[in-house]
Amino acid sequence: MTERKPYDYLIVGAGLFGATFAYLARQQGKRCLVIDRREQLGGNVACRKIEGIDVHLYGPHVFHTSNREVWKLVCSLVEMNHFTLCTVANYEGRFFNLPFNMNTFYQMWGVTTPEEARKKIEEQRQISHQPRNLEEQAISLVGKDIYEMLIKGYTEKQWGRKCSELPAFIIRRLPVRFTFDNNYFNDCFQGVPEGGYNRLIDGLTEGVECRTGCDYLSDREYWNSQAETLVYTGAIDEYFCYQLGRLEYRSLRFEHEVKEVRNYQGNAIINYTSSEIPFTRIVEHKHFDINNQAVQQLPHTVITREYPMTGAGLEPYYPVNDERNNRLYQQYRELAEQEPHVIFGGRLATYRYMDMDEVMESAMKETTARNIDSKL
Repeated sequence: MTERKPYDYLIVGAGLFGATFAYLARQQGKRCLVIDRREQLGGNVACRKIEGIDVHLYGPHVFHTSNREVWKLVCSLVEMNHFTLCTVANYEGRFFNLPFNMNTFYQMWGVTTPEEARKKIEEQRQISHQPRNLEEQAISLVGKDIYEMLIKGYTEKQWGRKCSELPAFIIRRLPVRFTFDNNYFNDCFQGVPEGGYNRLIDGLTEGVECRTGCDYLSDREYWNSQAETLVYTGAIDEYFCYQLGRLEYRSLRFEHEVKEVRNYQGNAIINYTSSEIPFTRIVEHKHFDINNQAVQQLPHTVITREYPMTGAGLEPYYPVNDERNNRLYQQYRELAEQEPHVIFGGRLATYRYMDMDEVMESAMKETTARNIDSKL
């Protein structure tokens, strides 16, 4: 008789997919071990207190969803504040509200009515029924001024390529509102966990054995001996030792800085859309913690500048979902289907960008498919 392994699930990666899967599996009495090669849990939502302020270490995260079941799960584990994301763009010292709305159009052209704004956009659009690249696609959607000032430089920094060299499908649509509404998201629910995302991860992994600083790929034989099923949330091409080639990702470098002022920029996120500025945005973290008056009254603040990067060996953040990479991913996906005892989940393993609620929803669906009911 084959000896039973110590755990039902070995979960590689303590980000939102892995933590959510562990939570739901534990609810049904499954034995789970979560490991992560970083020194902290949480993946890219991990926070750290710097000078008394919860800093989003790997870029700003605002939880938003219209999925009531996901929101119900989150709120059962942590109290959410009422933070609403209203991003501002800085183009050569001029400020514009995002997403594109009547405030943006007034700031750009001085128009004051939806009719005037529509007319201005129509005048500037160069409609292309078969746009050859992102530049043509963007101009056909919102016109030249918005493209030149608010899309071009930011996008080229983000992807490391000229917009004329990027595929059109990267921008399938651009949200345009003919109302004075600066709320970045259209979802029903929105907020940030009180005390930071570490509390959400702690809630999801409470009672689950977790080990950090552990690299699954460095000793697969040992780790595979520990569980009946592997839940893998790392990069799928790395799992298969890049045998079909490397998938392409964009990476980021984060430059955190303490500023000896109470309020540095007056907003949580300001995008820098000019190509002359090397970073894409500045994040001021204390603005996420809107209900914490002790944090708001601190005489200092913490900002983070984000610099897009690319290159081998860098932390993967954004999949480059062009035709070549998507085709290569499908080949890896076919290999993955030949691994019946492995569940591939999360952004890196599925090679697609997902919002946080989508990641959690996908973990819920995966557990349901394996008869691990969520009991929500």
